[in-house]
Amino acid sequence: MRSVLMVILAVLLSACASTNQLSDPEPTKGEKAARINTQLGVAYMREGQYEQAADKLQKALRQAPHYAEAYAVSAVLAERIGEHEKAQRYHRRAVELAPDNASMLNNFGRFLCTRGKVDEALGYFERAVGNSLYRTPEVPLGNAGLCLMREGDRTRAEDYFLRALRANPTFAPALLPMAEIRLQNGDALSARGFHQRYVEQAPQTAASLWLGIRIERELGNRDAAASYSLLLRNNFPDSEEARKLRETAH
Repeated sequence: MRSVLMVILAVLLSACASTNQLSDPEPTKGEKAARINTQLGVAYMREGQYEQAADKLQKALRQAPHYAEAYAVSAVLAERIGEHEKAQRYHRRAVELAPDNASMLNNFGRFLCTRGKVDEALGYFERAVGNSLYRTPEVPLGNAGLCLMREGDRTRAEDYFLRALRANPTFAPALLPMAEIRLQNGDALSARGFHQRYVEQAPQTAASLWLGIRIERELGNRDAAASYSLLLRNNFPDSEEARKLRETAH
């Protein structure tokens, strides 16, 4: 599931970069400069140049103290470098300044989930979904499902993943955990269906191959299990999943 979380985080960071629009149709000189510095901060962050990113983002906050995007991106940077209290302050300020920005609400919910604040996180995810103008409600719904899976609440997680798939039937980050849930619930045939849908939408990973192996073993399909096993050994030989495969080889 870690790879799924990373995909979702990448989507969220891209959203921060692509929605840098100020509410004022004629921004001031300081606001224009803040927008540019925020975009530069995102670019530096993507390159792993965190010190330079922090410098640009601090300039943006000084230039336009009410520019929500600068706080949202600063929050992601603070997370990256392990400054979690600062990240929470930045996230909270961003959603205070832009209470209807679904991407920021979603990102704060994801952060709260990583800090174990599940109920509060779900509230922000639901606020994001409730924005009728938000074009990707499957993202906060998928994040909510992953959050609940981490807590071992498969029943509520399944509800969120199914809502995500109703919003977007091809949303890969919900298809793979749905396959895992159905397998754990003893429904390997349904798990296979979700897994096959995932494979049609996204590249195979060590996690998806290992899940495919377990599903096919449960269904007694030795040929399919062997095919997935070969791919896992060849493509991800040093992965944790490959180690598990070696330990369970018949």
